[in-house]
Amino acid sequence: MKAFMDKDFMLNSETAKHLFHDYAEDLPIIDYHCHISPKEIYEDRRFNNICEIWLGGRNDDGTYFGDHYKWRVMRSNGISEDVVTGNADPLTKLKAFAASLEMAIGNPMYVWSHLELKKYFGITTPLTPDTAEEIFNKTSDMLQHDPNLTVRGIIRQSKVHYIGTTDDPIDSLEWHEKLAQVKDLGFQVCPSFRPDKALNIHKAGFIDYMNKLAAAVGKTQLRTVQDVIDALYSRIDYFKAHGCKASDHGIDYVMYRPASEQECDEVFQKAMAGEKLTREEAEKYQTAILVALAKKYHKENIVMEIHFSCERDNNKKMFALEGPDTGYDMISKTISGGNLSAFCSHLNDTDELPKMIVFSLDDGDFRQITTLLGCFQSDEVPGKMQLGAAWWFQDTKSGNLKQFNDLAELGLLGNFVGMLTDSRSFFSYTRHDYFRRLFCNFIADLVENGEYPNNDASLKKIVEGVSYYNAKRYFGID
Repeated sequence: MKAFMDKDFMLNSETAKHLFHDYAEDLPIIDYHCHISPKEIYEDRRFNNICEIWLGGRNDDGTYFGDHYKWRVMRSNGISEDVVTGNADPLTKLKAFAASLEMAIGNPMYVWSHLELKKYFGITTPLTPDTAEEIFNKTSDMLQHDPNLTVRGIIRQSKVHYIGTTDDPIDSLEWHEKLAQVKDLGFQVCPSFRPDKALNIHKAGFIDYMNKLAAAVGKTQLRTVQDVIDALYSRIDYFKAHGCKASDHGIDYVMYRPASEQECDEVFQKAMAGEKLTREEAEKYQTAILVALAKKYHKENIVMEIHFSCERDNNKKMFALEGPDTGYDMISKTISGGNLSAFCSHLNDTDELPKMIVFSLDDGDFRQITTLLGCFQSDEVPGKMQLGAAWWFQDTKSGNLKQFNDLAELGLLGNFVGMLTDSRSFFSYTRHDYFRRLFCNFIADLVENGEYPNNDASLKKIVEGVSYYNAKRYFGID
């Protein structure tokens, strides 16, 4: 029996140990998609205790911060919402989380949490209700006094090279500007363009958002779809000037319903008048915006990331109380492949298809996406069209292994751009460690089984590429 989370955990052969420890373990991290705050990086926030990082609480504006993965674990253990997201004291929260984590055998949250304790605090004792207070006291003291445990210190000791935050088109990017002026910061922080609110013509708040977008580009009103496109293009230029290398689209499903400019304008004006749209009407507008944005991304060499197959905010009662991103989402089944194919083909016809990373929350989509994207590869960059890393609910042992296997069998695994945290927590960089262990063990199994030669130069190239260098090349990171 192996020891709990020793240096070789999840590495089941000498080949796996060699690949991880000699090639993957110490490489820098490119976290090309996350939700951490550039403001907190600039201010070099110091947390008072581990619960502020792990379990969070309310911001001044009433919204929540914290890790909704952990909130779901606690709710599944019957913990009251006052403890999960409410005003319970931090030690009570940690004890409740510890009691829940103890039941989470097989859940990646168990491994992630203990990786964080080990990496940042040197704690190898398992977190249980019995050890929670001791761990709380030790981590609180270190967080309050250790110079390496401010936000910047955490990022530096994690060997992070690049951070791609997620930012709305109307964001001023003031914190990115300030970070760019910090001497010897030691890592890059760049904005990523996330125009979801400009696409959500069928959702509440669209009119208000259009007015804000207009104001951001010095206009009083956006009257046509071309006005919206022009405004978004202007903001992309602004983001590009601040180092933007990627966009991101969180959509329910991939739509593709081409329509004339007049039809799209009629839909837009109907929405701006507060009238309810049909699904087909909304898709006409959304298609026009997505196609226009994709063309601009290609021109500016900005990677287009697409995330879909998520059903959000399912618990309507709790959504009304707590708002979005609080842990009430689920995997959705969508029929997106045909629309994505038509979308890519349309852009490819005019040589305006951007580099693209496609993420689905439904692992049943992995093989379809991989074969579809294989139809649109080019000599612009190896692996121009990418199956995204196992995302969100798929970021598990089995989810990652399925993604590796499907990409290996139907694409080129060696050109994969690798892991991202997609996280709101500064401790989540240990997920790259988890990912790299799984990847090295997967590669080693193929070698051990005689399915790939034990050619160290080739294996080194693959492991180092997927861990770091492929993403560096793909995003054009200095």
